[in-house]
Order: sequence, then structure tokens, then C-alpha cells
Amino acid sequence: MVYSNPPPASIAVLTHPTLEDAAIEGSLVVDRLRQGGLWVEQGQIQDEALVQRVAQGEFDTVIAVGGDGTMLRAGHLCAKRNIPLMGINMGHFGFLYEIKRNEWQEYIPRLLNGDYRLENRMMLRAELFRQDTLLGSWDVLNEVIACRGQIVRPVQLTAYVDGYYLTLFVADGLIASTATGSTGYSLAAGGPILPPELRNILIIPVASHISWDRAIVLSEGSSVTITVNTSHEAVLSVDGQAPVPMVDGDQVHVTANSHSLNMIRFQGPDYFYRNLTPHLQQNPLTGAVR
Repeated sequence: MVYSNPPPASIAVLTHPTLEDAAIEGSLVVDRLRQGGLWVEQGQIQDEALVQRVAQGEFDTVIAVGGDGTMLRAGHLCAKRNIPLMGINMGHFGFLYEIKRNEWQEYIPRLLNGDYRLENRMMLRAELFRQDTLLGSWDVLNEVIACRGQIVRPVQLTAYVDGYYLTLFVADGLIASTATGSTGYSLAAGGPILPPELRNILIIPVASHISWDRAIVLSEGSSVTITVNTSHEAVLSVDGQAPVPMVDGDQVHVTANSHSLNMIRFQGPDYFYRNLTPHLQQNPLTGAVR
């Protein structure tokens, strides 16, 4: 199938900050794109100057070269500006990626011709409140989790859906996830795998102790509130970022985000299911698959 999209004119190539192979591969990508007459800039995903230029809308396309963490950071950046994002996997799992490091050469001509589809990924909005004070808000591509800290004791997490009491979880944590995040922490906690374009909110308890231990799938229009009850350390983490301390009574409000992420894809939607088998049969972190 041939797709029809506007071909890119300016591209930012963002690479993993410490993986040398990613920088080398990124340079090869840049050289190939410039051969096609495009304006291209390369830098690490932590390059504040280049990231700021992307945030200001200076580029119409972004290519992330690295692992899932690189893709997540680039996704946060691109969603706010509705910039299409393409990824080249240099890491291990690569659930967020379609293209492997030895495959991008065959897809660049299609990118230059606009022969790709856009896969729309729902995001969440998470807000942390202490009484009536907003302590912070975050865009979420994978998941937000309220959980215990370093002390190995469960916390009590009261969940409300659309303002109505759902249940009290006694657990290590409670995850609110997108369909994209269903192959991340949610999967490790026993949650279901959802096709990436579904617009649902998943609630998944982590190591639930004599309380509800099943995942719940909510509609896009639902809102989730998680109240933390604990006498010891608890934290909030968004997409694997640095944890934010929480205290007894803090609340996390989760809703669908007004932003979505458009990911550049060259294969049909069935690629997701074809990739599941190799991902689930062998764990690349064991060294069996690279």
C-alpha cells in the first residue's frame, strides 16, 4: 500500500545521550537525508539548544535514534507541536520502534516521498495535588505510577473513577497507563496488551496484597484520581523519569491529554502483532537477542 503525506523539509535527528553507536548511526542518517536535499540538524536528546529549537517548531519531523527512553523523550517533545516522530531502534526491546538499526536505509526514500502513515497515540495528563495546591503536571506517553519508595512496605492507594469511589488497593503501586504503555511497566505488572492506537486508560495494581489485583480498562473520557495513604515514603514517577516525593493524602489526577503523538509508520497496523511474538518469546535483556 502506498501512503500519501507531505514529505518532510526540515528534520531534527535526536540521539541517545551516551550510546556511541547511536551518534554514529545518527550521523549516517543525517548524511543520507542531506543527499535528498533536506535541512537536517543532529544532536543528543539532552541537547537543550536543539531541543528548544524543536519545541519552537523549527523542524517539521523528528527522528529518534536510541532505545525506548530516547523515543519517550522525543515523543513528549513532538506531541506538543504535533510533529511526526520516526524512530530507529538501537536498544533492546524497542516496543516503541518499527525500524531496526540495519533497516532505515530502505525506509528513507519512502520518508522523502511522503510514503508513510501516521499512527496516532493517545497521551495522558497527570497532575499532583497536595490538598488544593497543584505541585506539578506532566504529559504521559507510557504510564504514571504512584508507588512505595525505598522502604519495602506497601502503600494504600484509593482509586476514584469519574469522581466515584472504585476501591482501595494495598500494593507496591498503582499504574495508570495508555495503550502505548501497555507493553511497558503495565505488561511487567500483569496488565493486558492493547493495540497502540486504542484510546483507553489502563489501571493496574503492582504487587497487590490481599486486595483487588486485576487490571481495569477505562474509556478515553474517564478521569482517575489516586489518593495516597502512607506513613512512609511514597513517590510519583512519569514515563520512567526521576521520582517525585509524595506524602500522606497527596492525590494524582489522570485524564486524557489534549495532545496526541503521531508516529511515522511504513508498515500496516498488523506490524504490531507480528512484532509481539519475537518480543515475548525471548527477552533481549538476557543477551539472547540484541
